[in-house]
Amino acid sequence: MRRTLAVLMTLVVVVGGIPAAAAAQQETASVSFENQATGGTTVTVDSVTLPDGGFVTIHDASVTDGNVLGSVVGSSAYLDAGTHENVTVHLDEPVGESGTFVAMPHMDSDGDRVYSFVAANGEADGPYTADGSAVVDTAMVNASATVSMSDQPTTGDSVVVDRVELSQGGFVTIHDASVTEGAVFESIRGTSAYLPAGVHENVRVELDAPVTENTTLVPMAHMDTDGDEMYTFPESEGETDGPYTADGSAVVDTAMAMPSDTASVNYTAKATGGYSVVVDSAYLPEGGFVTIHDGTVTDGAVFESIRGTSMYLEPGLHHDVRVTLDSPLNETTTVVPMAHVDSDGDEMYTFPESEGEADGPYTADGSAVVDSGNATVSASVDYTMKSSDGATVVVDRVELSEGGFVTIHDPSLSGGAVFDSVVGTSMYLPAGVHEDVAVTLDEPIRSSQVLTPMAHMDTNGNEAYDFVTSEGEADGPFTADGGAVVASAHTSVNAVVTAMAQSGDGTTVTVDSVTLHNGGFVTVHDATVTEGQVFESVRGTSAYLEPGTHENVEISLDTPLEESGTIVPMAHMDTNGNEAYDFVTSEGEHDGPYVAAGGAVVTTADYTVEGMMTDESTETMTDEPTTEMTDESMETTSESSTDAPGFGLVVALVALVAAALVAVRRR
Repeated sequence: MRRTLAVLMTLVVVVGGIPAAAAAQQETASVSFENQATGGTTVTVDSVTLPDGGFVTIHDASVTDGNVLGSVVGSSAYLDAGTHENVTVHLDEPVGESGTFVAMPHMDSDGDRVYSFVAANGEADGPYTADGSAVVDTAMVNASATVSMSDQPTTGDSVVVDRVELSQGGFVTIHDASVTEGAVFESIRGTSAYLPAGVHENVRVELDAPVTENTTLVPMAHMDTDGDEMYTFPESEGETDGPYTADGSAVVDTAMAMPSDTASVNYTAKATGGYSVVVDSAYLPEGGFVTIHDGTVTDGAVFESIRGTSMYLEPGLHHDVRVTLDSPLNETTTVVPMAHVDSDGDEMYTFPESEGEADGPYTADGSAVVDSGNATVSASVDYTMKSSDGATVVVDRVELSEGGFVTIHDPSLSGGAVFDSVVGTSMYLPAGVHEDVAVTLDEPIRSSQVLTPMAHMDTNGNEAYDFVTSEGEADGPFTADGGAVVASAHTSVNAVVTAMAQSGDGTTVTVDSVTLHNGGFVTVHDATVTEGQVFESVRGTSAYLEPGTHENVEISLDTPLEESGTIVPMAHMDTNGNEAYDFVTSEGEHDGPYVAAGGAVVTTADYTVEGMMTDESTETMTDEPTTEMTDESMETTSESSTDAPGFGLVVALVALVAAALVAVRRR
């Protein structure tokens, strides 16, 4: 009885999340979630009202079976109090199959603007309730595709599709408007190469039947139904590789393709570290280059004004053309992107060397085809949506006009937590361009969230990041247009493993913590796993672990450690749902490792067998991922013990959510 009372009291604190005086406000929480198609990575919630702010979370149908934590497939970014429409929710794992999903408004009970319901074992950020039930709505989500294409000039031989998202891989086919009159096969103008499942931007499609006049084109997403990665829709007379559908119709867009022999270039003023300039778009009807001139070109300094030239660009439309400069810009200046022809056909830019005899500018109305705008010399940061093991974040590109750092901020930055939002900072980066910058976080993050890499200066020149410790007096951010230079993107975290250096008799290993958003196992390997000994390196595996965070997981080793060395704990899924570790017995078909950034989610730690001496030091290894891991792992069974508070609370939450779903079905 006392246990039940304790759980109910906890439920009031966590699910209520607000003082009793404000409880009436909870009744105004609402959500509307309509049937829809998805390309696999996002869904859209039509409307959600959050009286005190929070999130809207998407659960899969297993929530109806009581899988409250493991059913979470994605959550929105933090939403302020009020009503929000057309909320895009990024899914932590792409959806490949259609099914029923549940949208559920959740509170931000701990006030950190990060949805931590699963990682906190249900003890934080619980659902809004009304009449004793969680507030929910359900929808049928069709795993399909999306496609978008804008009006554009064309050489007639190719077009560019802005964005294609495919839930299961396939193609994007260009039809002309006769497809709307029933000319299903005859309307085909061209098809892309095979596109894997996921998001693809700026997909160039070569046209088999060129466009010779202004024509409405219909890009259509097609499946690869026979799995051969070859487009066989016409040859099979529609038996294979048919279109993705949504609401009973093919997934399409329309755009006007306009044959043109007039070049164009478009540039929007932006910040740069001084080493490159990004041109928004360039249309080169005969192929060629985009050359960056400085403002002296308007004074007649035709050759001296050249600051850099792109690689050769084939005929047609190009987006986001990055031009590396021959020498860095050292101050904010006007830049003049200019479209140049490859007049000698060698795909090499020889305009200056030939003193203008070759590769001159495209012209229109008697003038060179140009655009102009300021390039603000500061910094630039590029960061795209990706997965993380919770311990490390990789920033795609950082360009700094002076030496400094790239710092990772969590979502509390948007609430004004300038210093507390810092979760990790890179090593000192010299002035220049840095790609794939790995930032080790100060503490692991255990939930998916929007992260914001920010470029910071080294104002005191000591090559150490002092922004936080100096309370902003030193090492402030690079700025442009009145704001800090940043990039933000959704970062998926589905599993995290941490382990500290330890010693023992070689028969047990303690994993400090493991967070598994879909449940699973943690397996202990010895260091030979880095040499390809995938199965032989397995020393022991935990019992099944429920979704959530487990601390001090003690794993009995089936094969004891006989000498000191490195151990490699690895997080594994339970892909077949039987709560038994079957990876080895299924020869890798089931229960593979959780994966982030292309590698297995692991950590490493030194293990000292008591009484044994080694030539290696026993420096503490904390949360450092082994980048050489592959998508394979190993199997064994053992006893484990966990300290994972909150699972009693989950039982109570099951009833709460179940009541809500019954109400939705009746409605």
